[in-house]
Amino acid sequence: MMKKVLLIEDDKALRENTQELLELSNYHVITAPNGKLGIKRAMEQLPDIIICDIMMPELDGYSVLRSLSAEKTTQHIPFIFLSAKTEHKEVRKGMDMGADDYLTKPFEENDLISAIESRLAKSIILSQMAQNQQQQTLVSEQEMRTLNELKNFFDDNGDETQYEEGEVIFREGAHSHKIYLILNGLVKCHKIDEDGKELITSLYRADDFLGLTSFVNNVPYYESATAMEPVRLTGISKEQLKDILENNKSVSLELMQLFTENITEMKGQLLQMAYSSVRKKTAQTLLQFAEVLNQRTDDPIKISRNDLASVAGIATETLIRTLSRFKKEGLISIEGRNIKIKELKALHYVN
Repeated sequence: MMKKVLLIEDDKALRENTQELLELSNYHVITAPNGKLGIKRAMEQLPDIIICDIMMPELDGYSVLRSLSAEKTTQHIPFIFLSAKTEHKEVRKGMDMGADDYLTKPFEENDLISAIESRLAKSIILSQMAQNQQQQTLVSEQEMRTLNELKNFFDDNGDETQYEEGEVIFREGAHSHKIYLILNGLVKCHKIDEDGKELITSLYRADDFLGLTSFVNNVPYYESATAMEPVRLTGISKEQLKDILENNKSVSLELMQLFTENITEMKGQLLQMAYSSVRKKTAQTLLQFAEVLNQRTDDPIKISRNDLASVAGIATETLIRTLSRFKKEGLISIEGRNIKIKELKALHYVN
């Protein structure tokens, strides 16, 4: 198949001679007498390579390159400048702007053909490399078998972001576009009830997915998410995740199982909040935080009283009084914000 060359040159004689030379070398040649027409024909014809004079009336070669570089359809087309011998500064400027090569007028036929062939070859190689990379990514998605492999995909291909303690990751009502994997840190999801009281709906730690509200773009988040300590996340678009799950049934099943476990856990938490005593709610919340934070029994839990109360579903003042009783009973010790569980088994049996 003949390669398509766009030649933009205001000198009629040079334009016609160069066109004839290229056609004899088996190229399909499109010409334009000025920069404006050159941009128009580049957008319409999408040539394989563009040869453009620098100094032209109305629109110079720099403006042509700048305009075509800003368009997705033309930004990767190889671009060769034509310049007079006295235009060395202009040549350097053009190369800095992203031109692939330049030819000094008058040029030899072999120099022109050689420049075109080398730039076309380079373009083909880069295109093949991009296709190979895309195929490798597709293969990696299709070969996924486990949830761990999905998490590795998030880690390798996701956009990484960091949040400081107290910083909001997403807000209730905001439109969702991404699914996240927590790499480090602790995140709380929470809602505000009718009385303006914060209720923590769930806690997420490293290796947990976050933001799995829906696989449909722009569906609003039904809760907010805030970093409880420095947090590092990686996220991929919902479209990417949907493509992966469509090609990997085993991963889809594992993710469904994870959803089921999360729902079961949330139901248990709701039942605890609805029917348990204040003492049992407080004890279960302490145990829950200890588990999520992966703490040993002799490590203190560094958590605010407000967050503990929100998870337990009780007033902060009530929680503080209950913690004081636990301290007197020797179940926990308290030093400022830190709470250390002293009797783990006993907390499990608090009524």
